[in-house]
Amino acid sequence: MNRPAKLALLTALTLLLFAGSLMAGKVWVPLSAWFSADPRWWIIMELRLPRAILGLAIGGMLGLSGAVLQGYMRNPLADPGVLGISSGAAFGAVAAIFFGVGGSLPALFGSAMAGAGAAILLLGLFVGRSASAVSLILAGTILASLGGALTAFLISISPNPFATSEIVTWIMGALTDRGYAEAAWALPCIALSAALLLTTGRALDALALGEESAKSLGVHMGRLQVLIVCAVGLGVGAGVAVTGVVGFVGLIVPHLLRPWFGERPSALLLPSTLGGAALLLAADSLVRLAPGANEVKLGVAMAMIGAPFFFWLLLRHKGRILWN
Repeated sequence: MNRPAKLALLTALTLLLFAGSLMAGKVWVPLSAWFSADPRWWIIMELRLPRAILGLAIGGMLGLSGAVLQGYMRNPLADPGVLGISSGAAFGAVAAIFFGVGGSLPALFGSAMAGAGAAILLLGLFVGRSASAVSLILAGTILASLGGALTAFLISISPNPFATSEIVTWIMGALTDRGYAEAAWALPCIALSAALLLTTGRALDALALGEESAKSLGVHMGRLQVLIVCAVGLGVGAGVAVTGVVGFVGLIVPHLLRPWFGERPSALLLPSTLGGAALLLAADSLVRLAPGANEVKLGVAMAMIGAPFFFWLLLRHKGRILWN
C-alpha cells in the first residue's frame, strides 16, 4: 500500500472515530437521531460536538509534537512532557484554582499559558546558546520536577478540601463538560502550533544525519530549537489549559505509525497528527462507556495505556542493546 492510500485510510479512521465520539456515552445517539427533532440530537450539539472537536485538535497536536520531538532529539522516548512545559502550564492553572479564579475561563487559560510561557523562558535560560538536544532534555527534566513539586506544594497548603478536590480532579485531565468556549480559546493556539511544527520536516530529516551534517545543509540549530520549543509550548499550554494533563499520546503514536510510514522524521509528521487525534478520540469514547455513574478521567486512562507501553519500549530498547 502506498503512502497516499495509507494516509487516506488513517484519515477515514479518524473521521470514523470522530463520528463514534458523537454517538458514544451513557446515552447512545444513533445515526437515525441526527439532524432531527429527537432530543438526543441536542446532546450531540451541546455536549459532544465541542468535546469531540477538542479531542481531535488536542490529540493531533500531541501526536505531532511527539513526532517532532522524537525527530529533533533522536530519542524514541521523547514526548511533549519531556520539556516540562505541560508541568509549567499545569502549575499555572492550579495556581488559578488555588487563588479562587479558576471558575473564570479567561483567568484559568491565561494562568496556564503564563505557566507554559514561564517554562519556555526558563528552558531558554537553562539551555542558553548551546542548542544541544541533551541540554534541552536535562533542562526539561528539571522543569518537569519543579512544576510537579510546586503543584504538590499548592495542593498541600490548599485552604479547604473543596479546592483540593477541584485541583486533583483537574490535574487528572478530562474533556468532560468542555464546551465551545474552551474550544474557542484553545483552537487558535493549537492551529498556530501545528502550522509551525509542520514546517520542521526538512530540518528534522537533515538532523537525522547528525548535527554537523545538518549544519552543512543549512539548518540553523539554534533557530530550530527555539521554533520547536515555542510551538510545542503554545500547543501544549493551550491543551493543558482546557483539559488538564493528558500524557503519553506523543510517546505512543509515532511508535505505532513508524512501521507503516518509515523512519524518516518528515514522513511521520502528518500521520502522527492524524494518529494522535484518532487515539484521543477513541480513548475519550471508551472512558464514557466505562461502567458506573462517573466517567474515568481521560488522563488516567491514557496513563494506564501509556505506562505499560513505555515499559515495553524500554525493555525492547534494552533487549536490542544486549543483542548487539
